[in-house]
Amino acid sequence: MLSVQDIGVVIFMGVGATAVMDVWLLILARLGVPTTNWGLVGRWVGHMPKGRFAHASMANTPAVRGELAVGWITHYAIGIGYAAALITFVGTGWARQPTFLPALVFGLVTVAAPLFVMQPAMGSGFAALKTATPLKTCLRSLANHGMFGLGLYVAALAIAYI
Repeated sequence: MLSVQDIGVVIFMGVGATAVMDVWLLILARLGVPTTNWGLVGRWVGHMPKGRFAHASMANTPAVRGELAVGWITHYAIGIGYAAALITFVGTGWARQPTFLPALVFGLVTVAAPLFVMQPAMGSGFAALKTATPLKTCLRSLANHGMFGLGLYVAALAIAYI
């Protein structure tokens, strides 16, 4: 069972790692590289209470109220959930003396969610096979989740330092 302090560590790690990923995505966007549209993620999540979990195309699915906010909240909630999963696997002691490899490997493993759950459910196919550039899209997702793993490590280092 996680203590209140451990829950704080998990939240800080999840938010910190997600923010590192977002800085990476912002840099990519400034360089003209397409990045995730969190409004479409919010649209996907917004249709779930109505029983719709898969769509032919999120861009052609009717908008839902507050979808951009829902998308960002979902993005950060998932980051916190992943931080909790990492701590569950490596133990709370890891956050006090973090090492890079577990965070990076875990971050890379999390790429399975967009490739095999989110992209297919949002109309892009498994591993983005229904997109114009599936390999490029998959490699971009892998890089993004690698940055998330780096963010887990950096956030854990910051916590250990404090």
